[in-house]
Amino acid sequence: MVEDDAGVSDSLALILRNLGHEVISYSDAESLFRAGMPEPADAVIVDLSLPGIPGAQLVRWLLGLAAPPRVVVITGQSQGFIDHQLRGLKPSWLVRKPLDVEAITRALPVG
Repeated sequence: MVEDDAGVSDSLALILRNLGHEVISYSDAESLFRAGMPEPADAVIVDLSLPGIPGAQLVRWLLGLAAPPRVVVITGQSQGFIDHQLRGLKPSWLVRKPLDVEAITRALPVG
């Protein structure tokens, strides 16, 4: 997961672990890049509003991989902002903030 807000990251990690997922958290795209490429079987949750490299650019990079992971976008931004940022991109799922356990479960079912 790539989320710069520590509270959101902690809450989301707790929800995902309770659903049986292994969770690795990064506060920015650069940290994810340093960690290495995600595997095709992975799911990467990306906040659209990241410091440094923007979330939409990270989504574009992930979806452009030869074998992309499942990409789930999370954001608290307006629909206009989302449409502008994700123009031409097709992430697997979009989850709106504030976090909703049911929406997260639909995006990433029990592991």
